[in-house]
Amino acid sequence: MTHKRTAVVLLGALALAATACGGPGGGADAAGGTLADGKTFTLGLGSDPGNLDPHMSVLSVTSQVDRFLYDSLLELGPDGKPVPSLAEKWDATTTTASFTLRPGITCADGAPLTAADVAANIVFVGDPANKSPFAGLTIAPGTKATADEATRTITVTSGAPDAFLLRNTGSLPIVCGKGLADRKLLATGGAGTGMFAVSEVVPNDHYTFTRRKDYTWGPGDWKAQQPGLPDKVVARVVPNTSTAANLLLSGELNAGAINGPDRQRLEGRKLFHADFLAPLGEIFYNQAAGRPGQDESVRRALTQALDLAQLGKVLTNGTGKPSQSLVTADPKACSGDTVTGHLPNHDPAAAAAALDAAGWQAGPDGVRVKGGKRLALTVLYGTQLGPTMAPTAELAQQTWKTLGAEVTLKAVDSPGLSQVLFGTGEWEVSLGPLGLTLPSQLVPFVSGPAAPDGTNFGHIANPEYEQGVKQAATMSGAASCPSWEAAETALVKRVDVVPYVDSVVPIYASGARFDVSQGSVSPSSIRMYAR
Repeated sequence: MTHKRTAVVLLGALALAATACGGPGGGADAAGGTLADGKTFTLGLGSDPGNLDPHMSVLSVTSQVDRFLYDSLLELGPDGKPVPSLAEKWDATTTTASFTLRPGITCADGAPLTAADVAANIVFVGDPANKSPFAGLTIAPGTKATADEATRTITVTSGAPDAFLLRNTGSLPIVCGKGLADRKLLATGGAGTGMFAVSEVVPNDHYTFTRRKDYTWGPGDWKAQQPGLPDKVVARVVPNTSTAANLLLSGELNAGAINGPDRQRLEGRKLFHADFLAPLGEIFYNQAAGRPGQDESVRRALTQALDLAQLGKVLTNGTGKPSQSLVTADPKACSGDTVTGHLPNHDPAAAAAALDAAGWQAGPDGVRVKGGKRLALTVLYGTQLGPTMAPTAELAQQTWKTLGAEVTLKAVDSPGLSQVLFGTGEWEVSLGPLGLTLPSQLVPFVSGPAAPDGTNFGHIANPEYEQGVKQAATMSGAASCPSWEAAETALVKRVDVVPYVDSVVPIYASGARFDVSQGSVSPSSIRMYAR
């Protein structure tokens, strides 16, 4: 996607916690490996990350790459509490926040990072004219920020009340002043504040980063001089998961997320892996004027026709967990179940009857027609989500054809999916999931301005959801959870979104160890081992 971007396992800019099967630290691992300096860490990517400007993308693959290049004000600890990153101190309510920068932070080109630079980052995203997908996702439109250079303090005034203002503002990737002045630098990973600086970009092939020797402000009490830190990182585009698994086994990749039947081979070799729970089975309907999904009875009928349990088994090879919320990250800010019991039960006969009642009658070729218009569905699915996406889409296609729909499947990669959802709008059903760490991050994707003017790609307008959001935004932290959960339930009940299965996604390692946070490898946790 080139301008508006959704999360396709998706909103990866946000903190997905992990359960690691081992840890990155220590002088030796369980197998007796020894930490090694001066090595290159090679990471497999499921698709090309596209434009690397961290304020213009919330694709998980882009967010993973950007984590090497751009730091945020705060990181999250294993308990979900904020820890220092660029900021050493902070405070927040639902409407204002302040952050004090650590001293001595420099940019990839050696220039100092100033409080004014950080404030300008926040103002850029908060200005709707800039069309950042983070506007409304982590930074409310209209948010202002000012800087006091003498105290290195940034003061933020939110454009709207935000129950999670500290976490949202603290998670924004921060770019340096030159990148703010010339965003073309950011498109290829320049003007960074992170642990690595970009040294080579070959789109659709690989991205090379070199560790910055002046980087001393890692998360928490992170120390710059540690054994096993990689000198270089190569992010290698490997769309085929079987190929990625082979490269892990041969040692040509040090890390890669493998979800599907290839996991069995890697498990058999007892490869280290760090896991995170991610949404995988979600269905969105295009509710734009003139689309079949605009009618709730059609959305409900299409959902009723599907055997969601069987669909989930195909999608996850039987390893998935039924969805309980659109937010999967642990520790969750809100832990209620917003899904169970609220989706239509599988009933093909009822689905057919509902379409009959809605005026969709079978034509001579079996395809339903209403007002001279055929029930034609273009169904999008993401190739970057692994080999099970195609058979899952084909099962849905078969089911809906039996129901009387004309179904065309369209396989797209992450940028392609985003381009259709936020750009052309030529789709009826999307099987691309949203990955969220806070319920507030869902808001711009299911309410507000519709694509291409906004990020509400499904053209959803749910008054009950919007009312719940308004109530939740007046309360801070956990106190807001009942309102957020009621709002999310309203979406599920009206079939605005159909979450049906989550996946435990392992990121496997060969010759390295690391932690996973924000749904991706944490750069500061990587440790290389002698083979």
